[in-house]
Amino acid sequence: MNKELETKDLLLSEFRLSNSLALKNRIVMAPMSRSMASDELVPTSVMADYYARRADVGLIISEAIVIAPLGQGYPNTPGLFTTEQVTGWQQVTQKVHENGGRIFAQIWHTGRVSHPAYLKGEMPIAPSAVELLGRVPRAEGLEYGMPREMSETEIKQLVKDFAAAAANARQAGFDGVELHGANGYLLDQFLHWDTNRRTDGWGGSRENMSRLLFEVIDAVKQEIDHVGLRLSPVAYLHLEHDVRDKEVFDYLLEQLNGFDLTYIHTGMSEDNYQSHLDGTVTQYIRSLYRGRVIANGGYDADSGRQVLRDGDADMIAIGRPLIANPDYVEKVRKKQALTEYTVAHLESLV
Repeated sequence: MNKELETKDLLLSEFRLSNSLALKNRIVMAPMSRSMASDELVPTSVMADYYARRADVGLIISEAIVIAPLGQGYPNTPGLFTTEQVTGWQQVTQKVHENGGRIFAQIWHTGRVSHPAYLKGEMPIAPSAVELLGRVPRAEGLEYGMPREMSETEIKQLVKDFAAAAANARQAGFDGVELHGANGYLLDQFLHWDTNRRTDGWGGSRENMSRLLFEVIDAVKQEIDHVGLRLSPVAYLHLEHDVRDKEVFDYLLEQLNGFDLTYIHTGMSEDNYQSHLDGTVTQYIRSLYRGRVIANGGYDADSGRQVLRDGDADMIAIGRPLIANPDYVEKVRKKQALTEYTVAHLESLV
């Protein structure tokens, strides 16, 4: 390690995310669903204040934003497919920018991780008709069930829906988008053998299973300059592990080097949660992907600094501590004690 790295606080140092986008530090606000939008999935002024108070981080990644009506899987999660929703997000991005911040929209479709109660009675869609067992969170008495397998026409429409959401994100003033390809939601469902049992051009091989994500990236990049991607190569949420998954992600990550992404973001609640990888999930991603990497999953300022010094990532995502500490960056800089996150923080936007 050279002397500059030994003395420089990499976590709080400026970082150039691209030729046209400079960040004031390497702390990223992780995407965290708060379910605080209106019943029409429109962002509120309270949400604008919530994000604006955290604009000291290098980059804010928004809570996951629904791209189409069939994409919703939780109550009051914001959308980005109506004029009213775009207008609502404009007040969010404006306040963040006024406070000197940068913000990306994380866009998603939950796929089978949903329930007809959120979809006006329609069945959730998925790569294959594979039942998801368990209770629907924040919805007492509801159980997940059997999704409907998507037709090829619906898959092609999904690509258009992601592109439209990216165009709306640009109109809403976001600095970029992050594709939510992690945590067992729809894009991720195509990447795992447990949920993708198709035998057509969208399944059955690592190439076919990766195809949808590649097409979504290409379409979204036509609409907005900065495109990041969140991935969870380990099937730890809403999915069952299959040993063949690693082959898919080995191929996927190598191929992603040719897509000029802004970054890849580790989509794990615990980075050291792994069943078939050597090292952390972030280290696995870094071993195959040569672009910028955001480490996520249980980091604090000290452990994040070590990851940066080791070269395993370029930025560090912080989650719940940023909910409890809107002034997180200032406290880290001054080495002040953090307010401990509690359930009470989950129930309010402060």
